[in-house]
Amino acid sequence: MKFSENWLREWVNPEVTTDELVAQVTLAGLEVDEVEAAAGEFTGVVVGEIVAAEPHPNADKLQVCTVSDGTEQFQVVCGAPNARPGIKIPFAKIGAVLGADFKIKKAKLRQVESFGMLCSASELQISEENDGILELSVDAPVGVDIREYLNLNDSIIDVDLTPNRADCLSIAGLAREVGVINKVDVTPVAITEQTVNIDDTFPIRVEASEGCPRYLGRVIKGVNVAASTPLWMVEKLRRSGVRSIDPIVDITNYVMLELGQPMHAFDLNSLSGSIVVRMAEEGEKLLLLDGQEVALRADTMVIADEQKALAMAGVMGGEHSGVNADTQTIFLESAFFAPLALAGKARSYGLHTDSSHRFERGVDATLASKAMERATQLILEITGGEAGPINEVAAQAFLPTANKVTLRRKKLDQYLAMSLDKDLVTDILSRLGLDVIDVTDEQWLTVAPSHRFDIEIEADLIEEVARIFGYDNLPSSMPTAAVNFTAATESKTPIQSLRATLVSQGYQEAVTYSFIDPAASKQFFPHIDPVPLENPISGDMGVMRPSLLPGLVKVYLHNQNRQQSRVRIFETGSRFVGDVNKLDELDQTHQVAGLIAGSRYPEGWYHNSEKVDFFDLKSHVEALFALNQGAKPEFERADEVYLHPGRSAYVLVNGERVGVIGELHPLLSKQLGTNQAVYVFEINLDAVLGAKLPEYQRVSKFPEVRRDLALLVKRETPVQALEKVIAEHAGEAFKKVAVFDVYQGQGIDESEKSVALGLTWQHPSHTLSDEEVNSAVDSVTAALAEKLGAVIRG
Repeated sequence: MKFSENWLREWVNPEVTTDELVAQVTLAGLEVDEVEAAAGEFTGVVVGEIVAAEPHPNADKLQVCTVSDGTEQFQVVCGAPNARPGIKIPFAKIGAVLGADFKIKKAKLRQVESFGMLCSASELQISEENDGILELSVDAPVGVDIREYLNLNDSIIDVDLTPNRADCLSIAGLAREVGVINKVDVTPVAITEQTVNIDDTFPIRVEASEGCPRYLGRVIKGVNVAASTPLWMVEKLRRSGVRSIDPIVDITNYVMLELGQPMHAFDLNSLSGSIVVRMAEEGEKLLLLDGQEVALRADTMVIADEQKALAMAGVMGGEHSGVNADTQTIFLESAFFAPLALAGKARSYGLHTDSSHRFERGVDATLASKAMERATQLILEITGGEAGPINEVAAQAFLPTANKVTLRRKKLDQYLAMSLDKDLVTDILSRLGLDVIDVTDEQWLTVAPSHRFDIEIEADLIEEVARIFGYDNLPSSMPTAAVNFTAATESKTPIQSLRATLVSQGYQEAVTYSFIDPAASKQFFPHIDPVPLENPISGDMGVMRPSLLPGLVKVYLHNQNRQQSRVRIFETGSRFVGDVNKLDELDQTHQVAGLIAGSRYPEGWYHNSEKVDFFDLKSHVEALFALNQGAKPEFERADEVYLHPGRSAYVLVNGERVGVIGELHPLLSKQLGTNQAVYVFEINLDAVLGAKLPEYQRVSKFPEVRRDLALLVKRETPVQALEKVIAEHAGEAFKKVAVFDVYQGQGIDESEKSVALGLTWQHPSHTLSDEEVNSAVDSVTAALAEKLGAVIRG
């Protein structure tokens, strides 16, 4: 809400500067968004009067005006279309300065001398209107400084109010707050009951009593809509962001800004029978004041007559019944609409008005009568006319009742972390408008004022006391609490170590959505029905991911499309596999997944540009398991449909599948649009992070013994199988086996391969003899021959 500081100070005028006032209001919870000057910087501009105006002898669109400043007359050349004798205008005399550095000097326009300048509103930076010179009131005192006359030494303050503080959507409400904060009296505008000169009334029938518990109407005859709205009112409206339209509309807007009560005026001659407050008929048409025709819904409350809808209640009036240039008799309404009855209605029609903004948040239910008298007073003063009696229809059962709220001393001290004097608390509550009906050493019993919808519970009162006492005045202290650090366990590898291992190998961590495209899920896992979302963010995020790989591949494609060919990324997160009808059995497994593609090394002169392959990825996975001292991964051929059948493998730990690695299937790669081989892995996170507790073993001081074996085995026999048989039959002194050569080619059958292995033994308590080692070698070769058909190469 925008408001004029000077207007506010007419109600309450504390001895504080503008900056101090803004700080006070902000700290009180009414955040100030902006403060701007009511007009631009200028000097030397006075109220002038055009005495005469003649056409310029050398220009069709210019006039030569004679302007008086009250003491002497000046010749001024002016191009404004509304320049004419008898009007009063802002006159910038010789030496006046507009803006930062525009100084008015004697000039000659088309061979005619000009001694000054007649100013428009935009040239004084009062508004953006630039359709002619600014016309002042006919009673403006000639020669008076325009800043003084228009009270332009003012600030426009824009306050961003929270929805619960609708009571501050008016000058009266803001004045209450400023008065309470500064402990100064508020001087409200004098509102008197207006004299009733005529007996004319217009019938009112309220059918929607729950939504409209109170409705007031008054007939005012003989109004002059052609009258001019006083400049002081126009200026206050302008500084509040409201454009002047005609005196009747301006007055209703003014009362809304001043007191907080939205109002509306109907042309009485356009009404038929009576005013009816009812719910709209489904599809009923209404042409609004903004020219928009809406089809009303049955849940919308309207103000109607006996034939048609006239206005959308609490939102906007209709074009047909509004005040126009021919209006002489008006029906002035002032009502209370229940906030819940109007909540969201304006927005559902694509509307948002000052009236709906206030009614949705709550307007004082007792304010309607006061606003009616204030508006009547202004209408009679400005447009003339005669007022009839106020006709009121009220349903007491639906009017809000005052909230009784108890504030306990114990709770107040607990939340404020200090104890305030009883009389101080009582004073704060009283100044806020609460009726403090009982005070003891232990509590305050209060009744909330009708304008404070937001005071309902004890916490609301505590907040109000803290707000007015001043948050800066409350004691500040650091919270104290016992912090119990969780003991680090050696039976689990920290996930940070896993991330560090991957980053050290050139990976970057990615974070993708847990939701993926259903089509992408079917591309990777046609045999899995993914878990759908009831309310997805978008169509391509319709199901829970059964794997992290589709998200990583999408990230890769994003990079590929931006000329990034070398990609190494990983992610840790959950996958979701299960039946949508059995969500309590949903398998949510924590996984680590990775993807590599492109060259093995970053671009450089010191190596070639060979591409990564399956074994690069396998080495990265083995590096992860190296973090886990208790698990050694094994690999067996995989048959996943999304992976290359000859370049993929399952990862096993202790015979149990814990993951998969491999190259994307060529057909899938073609569908996705990858331009090179892409390798991926996905492993159960627990299998990687589990660790074996370290056990001390004495370093043997006895020498190692090594024997090398060259074996002929079938081509499809994995080396892993050889290592497993060797470890089972090499004896307790066996230490390790290393593959140092694999040969296929001349001299060997095409169905076979030669594998050279180095076997190492070391005993912790003695030097191994040749007999012991030879016995172990014989046991190994016999087992290899029996189980895998391996023979010693001759």
